[in-house]
Amino acid sequence: MALEIDRRSAEERFRTVFAHLGTITAYARRRGSKDADALAAEVMTVAWRRLADVPPGDPLPWLYGTARNLVLAERRLSAPAARTSMREPERVASAPEPHELDPDLTRALRSLSEIDREALLLVAWEDLAPSQAAKALGINPAAFRVRLLRARRRLRASLDLPADGRPPAALSQLDVEGT
Repeated sequence: MALEIDRRSAEERFRTVFAHLGTITAYARRRGSKDADALAAEVMTVAWRRLADVPPGDPLPWLYGTARNLVLAERRLSAPAARTSMREPERVASAPEPHELDPDLTRALRSLSEIDREALLLVAWEDLAPSQAAKALGINPAAFRVRLLRARRRLRASLDLPADGRPPAALSQLDVEGT
């Protein structure tokens, strides 16, 4: 009887984790996964296997961290295959390409390092608080805040602020005006 109660409790807990499947699929798609649906399914498989490791109150940062690791592994695996292929190598997306973004913002995002871009995107697009984004990246919250501050500064610099000092409209699309 206790085993059945534990099983039901685990299944109920996993339902709250699984509710984030669409969010994780969208994340994988924006990060350039070749098969975002399969990657998100793998994240859920890992979550089920390691359910005890998934934070019960807020599983999303843990899920993003797992998805990020799988996206990076996918890129590492596809890079050697692309180099050895005789055909034109497929480009692994290093930055999302949403069509609704300002072209200047897209260019500025591409100019950033992957670390800076990920910090900005976790906060702006994935709507994580800096403390949650730090958990997703597995770093100290204070270190993440410094990383985010520097990434915001670099993005502003690459957007070439106008002479009047006002931020370009493109910044509002990423909510990077904060410090």
